[in-house]
Amino acid sequence: MAITLNFPQNRIYMPGARQEWANRLPERHERTGVPLAIGLLNNMSDGALEATERQFLHLLTAAGADLHIEVSFYHFSEVPRGDAAKRYMDGRYHPVEALFHTKLDGLIVTGREPLFASLRDEPYWHSFGLVHDWARENTLSTIWSCLAAHAAVLHMDGIQRQRSAQKRCGVFDCVRVSHHPLVRHLLKTFRMPHSRWNGLPEAELMRNGYQIVTRAEGADVDCFIKQDSSLFVYFQGHPEYDSDTLLREYRRDISRFLSGEAAAYPSVPRGYFDVGVERALLELQAKGNAGSHREVLQFIESVAPSMAKEKSWGSSALMLYTNWLTEIHAKKEAQVPIANAEADCATFVPEPLRNRQAEAFENAGF
Repeated sequence: MAITLNFPQNRIYMPGARQEWANRLPERHERTGVPLAIGLLNNMSDGALEATERQFLHLLTAAGADLHIEVSFYHFSEVPRGDAAKRYMDGRYHPVEALFHTKLDGLIVTGREPLFASLRDEPYWHSFGLVHDWARENTLSTIWSCLAAHAAVLHMDGIQRQRSAQKRCGVFDCVRVSHHPLVRHLLKTFRMPHSRWNGLPEAELMRNGYQIVTRAEGADVDCFIKQDSSLFVYFQGHPEYDSDTLLREYRRDISRFLSGEAAAYPSVPRGYFDVGVERALLELQAKGNAGSHREVLQFIESVAPSMAKEKSWGSSALMLYTNWLTEIHAKKEAQVPIANAEADCATFVPEPLRNRQAEAFENAGF
């Protein structure tokens, strides 16, 4: 099958050849039937805009290799953009208002670094609320990623996020605490990257009807859900991250400290580097002078090539998104009249990837 990119002016078909690496998984069960319309509301900063788009397309392509998925990109006009980003988005991204005249099977809403202490002061807050309310009635499921998860529960239930003394940054051991189909066949314990200053209080979430799906050691709730007219899925972590995303963020945060933009030197991402690299970074950090901090940047450049090859959360990310697309596909097929009553795919809910398939995919470099 293939992914079609639905741009404002035209559509671009991504043939199966672009998905060659995804098809290496053995014995993959085919999900037949209706195509899926998925939207990506990309709110990331100019510097991360294209990378975020690519990461989610990468994941959707792998998780939906046997499906025909039409992907549309959307943006908030209130988010400030530079000239280069505007040129890139022109003809590629739909204004968010276009959502309100359509329906989607699934929507993914990204976060972004906040400009203000209160999310309600963000320039796109009003539009965000409109999208949230639209998604409840016009999607089968929506993913709210990181800050978008915080904004969504604030809008819907008034739940305030809480700032930590230190940034929760690294790859954390997580545990599955639910039998929801979203985590079907996910290992009981797995790893997932997090990168945030703020978190949501679990007790408050549960009081307001949210179901905790996975928890992260030392980083509170990882993933949680709420079933309304649409299934809302909230990630405080980042299944979509590239293997070197945390490295690039760490390098960015050090540069901000050296330039005076940040008051505190960033902590080394937890559980991300191997023991030797982490020890070297901590020793350089302990020297506490500008020269040693610049040495850290040079050292990071030397380890970057090897970090680009490691992705310990790849199989778990693939499993989560495979299950998400499976849930959407099953719900949509149940709504669509079956032209051929004898078709085998009438109400077929496929078996998600088995653990050994996900491991094979991870070993293949996903």
